[in-house]
Amino acid sequence: MAACGGKEVSTTPETSTPEETTTAPQQPSPTPTPSETPSVAAVGDTLNLTGIEEDEKVAVTVVKVVDPAQPEDEFSSPDSGKRFVAVQFRLKNIGTQVYDDSPDNGANVRDAQGQQFSPTLGETAAGPGFGGSVTLTPGDTALGFIVFEVPTDSKITRIQFGLASGFARNIGQWTVS
Repeated sequence: MAACGGKEVSTTPETSTPEETTTAPQQPSPTPTPSETPSVAAVGDTLNLTGIEEDEKVAVTVVKVVDPAQPEDEFSSPDSGKRFVAVQFRLKNIGTQVYDDSPDNGANVRDAQGQQFSPTLGETAAGPGFGGSVTLTPGDTALGFIVFEVPTDSKITRIQFGLASGFARNIGQWTVS
């Protein structure tokens, strides 16, 4: 059992798709050699994250990053000196209970200097968002963009996402190249 209050960052992508499951017992893995070191999750990879409840599990994929993202209309523009970055996430409930959350609350991006940026209410032409909240029964999937307003000169290098509006102990992290 993990200590209360600590966070765990997952960066190793899953080796199987969320639909694939294995019923054979897992053998302990030998310590990987440098050439076998697990890769770090990148855009396109899926991380299986857990919520606050043990049986709340969601396979989260960063599908794509649109940078810069064009505003949805002439009324939705970033502040002066800033741009929109839109990240498309796919969420698949792989747990046994209903996933009910506001995905925007659990996402952030970081730049090369280590600055963190939270989502903005701005909409972009990249595609539809999650519409505020998502409710997924086991096996269901949702796809949507989360929009961030970042300084024009920031280079986004990491994306983070956590269930339970970011309060879950398990946080996923993807690198952006």
